[in-house]
Amino acid sequence: MKRIRVFGGALAVAVALIASAAPAGADTTGDLPLSQSTVVGLHNTYDDGATYPYLAQSLDAGAKLLELDVWDDFFTNEWKVSHSNPFGNANNCVDATSPSQIYTGSANKDLGSCLDDIKYWLAAHPTAGPVYVKIEMKDGFGAGVGMGPSQFDAYVASHVGDILYRPSDLLGSHSSLDDAAKANAWPTRSALAGKLVMYLITGTVEQQNPLHNPKSDVEYATYLNSLRAAGTLGQATMFPSVLGAVAGDPRVKFTDTSLRPWFVVFDGDANTYVTSIDTSWYDTNHYILIMTDAQSVAPTLDANNPPVDAAQARVALLAAHHASVVSTDWWGVPSVLGDVLPRG
Repeated sequence: MKRIRVFGGALAVAVALIASAAPAGADTTGDLPLSQSTVVGLHNTYDDGATYPYLAQSLDAGAKLLELDVWDDFFTNEWKVSHSNPFGNANNCVDATSPSQIYTGSANKDLGSCLDDIKYWLAAHPTAGPVYVKIEMKDGFGAGVGMGPSQFDAYVASHVGDILYRPSDLLGSHSSLDDAAKANAWPTRSALAGKLVMYLITGTVEQQNPLHNPKSDVEYATYLNSLRAAGTLGQATMFPSVLGAVAGDPRVKFTDTSLRPWFVVFDGDANTYVTSIDTSWYDTNHYILIMTDAQSVAPTLDANNPPVDAAQARVALLAAHHASVVSTDWWGVPSVLGDVLPRG
């Protein structure tokens, strides 16, 4: 695939794609490390049963990142998946126990069922992936009520532990995740076929709650520190991420400097990254960079069903700006959801 970039001032304002002989959405980048490719994801597909009656259908459409909003319900000791209801599941996940069941049964199940749906979809598509799973801890962890990071990890591992690419896998013999990323120790996409890469962002509710401290990003990174010290880092299931697009190294906000090397995944607004931040820093250091709300970069595109050529150009533009994942709500353009481009 060849990209032609058209620049206006210092900023690329349009990118046209000329397709090669490969079909649209074909993945020809399996030999690239995860850090050197750009894929497309979908925001909150669990929340829209009208668009995708079953979560697995968003993977059928080609999405390579799915987001799950998680609440810790200490009354039932259950991690609920819902956009706004902390005490009820509101989603398109079903209670599958095999690949044949991911399109059957009633919806509104818990986090374990959502993860199982993804796991069984990958089992039916063993050459697909990797799939990023973005976990938004809406109200943070509940360590005081037995729903802290260690319990969460045990729960996640009981569902998808055998297909996770974990922080310990990236770390290998390196001294920190930061050093491993800078050494580009990420596997190739083909080596990660059938795998999940899970990462955590702080939730909208906990961000607004001054009584909930530490926030989940700090809490999980602190937990990783303790696991590393105990020699049990392999228990960890997720990568903590820095939320928000800001210039420079955004990890400086963490006053505990020992936490900063755990953050090699970054998540923020695409328009901010494109208009005001030198994102080459992320690519040079082989960090994973998720750019959200891709439709909002000028010129603004339809939030759900933009013209295919415009959506392809937007993905190419953000790939040129070093995105690892272009996050959208573009359920209406499945041919674009399958795009995989070289990064940068």
